[in-house]
Amino acid sequence: MTDLAAIKDAARKAAFARRKPLFDNANAAQAGYLSEVLAGYRGVPLSGFMPIRTEIDPTPAMAEACAHGPVGVPVIEAAATPLKFAQWTPDTQMVSGAFGAMIPADPVFFEPEILIVPLLAFNRGGGRLGYGGGFYDRTLEMLRAKRPTMAIGFAFAGQEHADVPLEPTDQPLDLIVTELGIIDIPRIG
Repeated sequence: MTDLAAIKDAARKAAFARRKPLFDNANAAQAGYLSEVLAGYRGVPLSGFMPIRTEIDPTPAMAEACAHGPVGVPVIEAAATPLKFAQWTPDTQMVSGAFGAMIPADPVFFEPEILIVPLLAFNRGGGRLGYGGGFYDRTLEMLRAKRPTMAIGFAFAGQEHADVPLEPTDQPLDLIVTELGIIDIPRIG
């Protein structure tokens, strides 16, 4: 294991521990600011995620967005590959997919232009610590090579951590939304 891999592994363990009490104290209004952001992009194809473990729940905002355009969820087809995205509505029949995340039983795939991205930790520069599979990094790199693609990190405010270990392959977030507000990411250049 490289030094950076060991650092990231330790950071993930610490981030899981920090997120658990945030999840335990969450309330039903946690997706309010996410709904506000998505209202500015009505009709733009987007993907959210089905929360697992102690992730913040974006599904109320996703359900609202369904009234205005296609909404999907990520589907992992194989290790070390980009994600695919299957259309979702609150009425979609779901089954358990990879890593325990729910996915549509009969997927209809599409490419989103906005990705709501889960995470373990973030910093105000748009850095994101994920679970280590690289799925979102590969996917964002692929989608951004085709067209502008916005990555919105969605997390509890307490998941902010100034020292997020990053690699050159880590794709930056464009915006971060928490239960307490919206964090704009400054862009250089």
